[in-house]
Amino acid sequence: MNITLRKFLPAILAVVCITGFAAQASAQGPAGRTLGFGAILGDPSGGTVKVWLQREQALDFYIGGDYFGTPRIGGDYLWHFFPFNSDVANMYAGVGGTIGLGIGGGYWYGDNHGWYYRAEGNSGIGLRAIIGIDVVPRRTPLELFCELGPLFGVTPETGFGMDFALGLRFYP
Repeated sequence: MNITLRKFLPAILAVVCITGFAAQASAQGPAGRTLGFGAILGDPSGGTVKVWLQREQALDFYIGGDYFGTPRIGGDYLWHFFPFNSDVANMYAGVGGTIGLGIGGGYWYGDNHGWYYRAEGNSGIGLRAIIGIDVVPRRTPLELFCELGPLFGVTPETGFGMDFALGLRFYP
């Protein structure tokens, strides 16, 4: 598969625009900062960026590889809520979309197949819902997170998978 910069240009432009908006947003993330970046392990595994829009709202983006395709590019709109009466731990829920390019491999639930192992080179588009927990140690520019949620494949065929990931972001 020949992947060119043209395929990634819309995603790159979106991240640049959102980063510009983040500079104007009030600081809400760890250590009073709005933009963090780091690593995510699981589904997907790769790099992650989070942009805080308000105290309760943020956007996150990721690029990596997993069962839906390698590379997999996606993003989520997140709503944070505070059930623990703590300034260290909070939870979030969100919705987003993803694009999987190239070969992916993993268990997938699809039309007329039940659960099956998917190892194809087709590009795919999916929607996901996510719920997670954030831990922000006091007086640090770090965010640790754990998230879980379903991924609904829309194309090249409909299907269902689960995302689970652990990650760490740094807020410079």
